[in-house]
Amino acid sequence: MQNRKLGNSNLEVSALGLGCMGMSFGYGPAADKREMSSLIRSAVERGVTFFDTAEAYGPFTNEELVGEALAPFRHQVVIATKFGFKFESGAQRGLDSRPAHIKEVAEASLKRLKVDVIDLFYQHRVDPDVPMEDVAGAVKDLIRDGKVRHFGLSEAGVQTIRRAHKVQPVTALQSEYSVWWREPEKDVLPTLEELGIGFVPFSPLGKGFLTGKINENTRFDSSDFRNIVPRFTPENRKANQGLVELLRKIAERKKATPAQIALAWLLAQKPWIVPIPGTTKLHRLEENIGAAAIELTPDDLSEINRAASKITVQGARYPEHLERLTGR
Repeated sequence: MQNRKLGNSNLEVSALGLGCMGMSFGYGPAADKREMSSLIRSAVERGVTFFDTAEAYGPFTNEELVGEALAPFRHQVVIATKFGFKFESGAQRGLDSRPAHIKEVAEASLKRLKVDVIDLFYQHRVDPDVPMEDVAGAVKDLIRDGKVRHFGLSEAGVQTIRRAHKVQPVTALQSEYSVWWREPEKDVLPTLEELGIGFVPFSPLGKGFLTGKINENTRFDSSDFRNIVPRFTPENRKANQGLVELLRKIAERKKATPAQIALAWLLAQKPWIVPIPGTTKLHRLEENIGAAAIELTPDDLSEINRAASKITVQGARYPEHLERLTGR
């Protein structure tokens, strides 16, 4: 696996990372901890050096899983985690990016991850009640104290990114980006390029949809958050199959899978983009890693862009209460 640098920083990671959220949270019941630990270690053995978690995933259990699994490889890998929510009785209760809280979260994450320093510390969602300068200043203090190496933002808007970057250089922005959610291309990607900030797309496979394994008849577990995502209603899943067919057509030509083409497309957009597909299955991990070896020519990319521009994706990517937390 080749490495990439996130923007102008000296943070070098594998071209594809591993999003660990779904092992503990979000896509149905938590998977078996021993099996997931083995999967994370299999990723390291196959060249993945970038792992994404957050205190909110579980909450807390995903950081513990990642910390335990990666303990033997600590100096070979980069672990990213996140702050910015508050929790009561194990449930998420709104946002909290007050500087004192950020520092408390850092201490707790260090213990759960079994590390002396957090490689990349993202604000999970922008908190409108706390000035971004205060948030960036708190992370700057943590960097000065040797508890954090790099500062990141998640789902932040352009003005917020600029304000943060003036106080403490932002190493990476993590937001959703894929062939079926291209909103970042308008303002976000040009801003990141200008400022020298790396981009870490989450849900690069459209929450599983772009693998071609989901159709209008797919049934999700009752605890799977896709049940509340407008884009995942049965009628919208049926309407959006055209995008999967496009990826499948290119995949057949390249002797690849739709998921591999979706990831290769992202890797081809910019050299400072590092997608973090998640999985709980070894064969999917290997499939995703295989995308890094697929070369899409300028003609392939033009064909995908031309065909995709004629497809109007149906359904919002978040329900309204979650959509309000993005792009601030």
